[in-house]
Amino acid sequence: MSTSILYHGFGLSDQEYLKTEYRNGTVIFHIQTKADKLCCSECGSFHVKKKGFNERIFRTVPIGLKPVYLKARIQRLECKDCGLIRQERIRFAEKKSYTRRLACYITDLLQFMTIKDVAKNLGLHWSTVKDIEKRKLASKYKKVDLGGIKYIAIDEFAIKKGHVYQTVVMDLQQGRIVYVAKDREKSSLDNFWKMVDRDNIKIEAVAMDMWPAYIGSTIEHCPSAAIVFDRFHIFKKINEAIDQTRRLLFNEEKDINKKRIIKGTRWLLLKKGLNINESGKKRLQEALAVNEPLAQAYYLKEELDLLWHETDPKEAESFLHEWCNQAMATEVQPLIKFVAMLKSHRSGILNWFNYRISTGPLEGMNNKIKVLKRKAYGYRDMEYFNLKILDLHNTRYALVG
Repeated sequence: MSTSILYHGFGLSDQEYLKTEYRNGTVIFHIQTKADKLCCSECGSFHVKKKGFNERIFRTVPIGLKPVYLKARIQRLECKDCGLIRQERIRFAEKKSYTRRLACYITDLLQFMTIKDVAKNLGLHWSTVKDIEKRKLASKYKKVDLGGIKYIAIDEFAIKKGHVYQTVVMDLQQGRIVYVAKDREKSSLDNFWKMVDRDNIKIEAVAMDMWPAYIGSTIEHCPSAAIVFDRFHIFKKINEAIDQTRRLLFNEEKDINKKRIIKGTRWLLLKKGLNINESGKKRLQEALAVNEPLAQAYYLKEELDLLWHETDPKEAESFLHEWCNQAMATEVQPLIKFVAMLKSHRSGILNWFNYRISTGPLEGMNNKIKVLKRKAYGYRDMEYFNLKILDLHNTRYALVG
């Protein structure tokens, strides 16, 4: 075997080949650092004298199905310039017992395979594979590049039962997670705003739901950014109001026949009219015909959808004002509460017509995060989990199926 194969096959440029050993189905290459490459690990001087050596074994990339190890002579050197005696620097390996080339090979495989699959394929413990990927991700995301970000989305996702959440921030232009933090408190975003100040980023608009902590944090740290509430969260709130109205009217209704007609219409009331089949439409019409307040609430919900078809911000503002007056006139308490919420978040709703962004892409990424968590049956190492989230946009293998 020639020394050049060490370079082309295993990325070793400073080492020379000594011999090959075959033991228990493995291949062991004995190597040592070339004499002209030995230098002081403290000052870098090449004026050194050998003072003995130790042998260490490193796992490297396999040859076919055969595990391969490098048994390296690690020289102990006395430096004639600084006078210190130090072990030579091992440039081809990590501090662990594997080479950098193997670490790169494993991280490449993890783009297509799970940790369990890679560990089984290479005959390694899963914790070793996980440690290798964690080291790479920690180095890659030691400093997240926020360059060019103008539009972001902020949301939370549950990491376990008991209302335990994490906050995530997405760059909406590039579709990548740029920040992950514990909880969903106002303080959860503090480090993100520090990153924004560090990189001198000018954020123009922020899409979010109506969670007060996120609103307060954005107003405090980035007052020039427009806060945008998208239609998904607005319709979630009005659907809650419609459902409360249905339950309230059902409990107040004295006529048994009318109660029977209203009962079981929840999903028909919450669906969009275009998504209801003919039998469902007939049943819905019967329920609306016997209860005028329920009909008013339902038709107002359907009419609110037209707000997002407006093209002019001023016309949208006029539409919203008129809609709120109609809803208040019904005197239906859940609708009145909903109108109060709309008015208090009016600017964020109307900002959508100037910055047509939403949390939709982040909601999709949150689903991928949940799948990532389920595939691993949860994560004990939250630092590693957060790094995986930051790198989720680079995932190539299918997360499901």
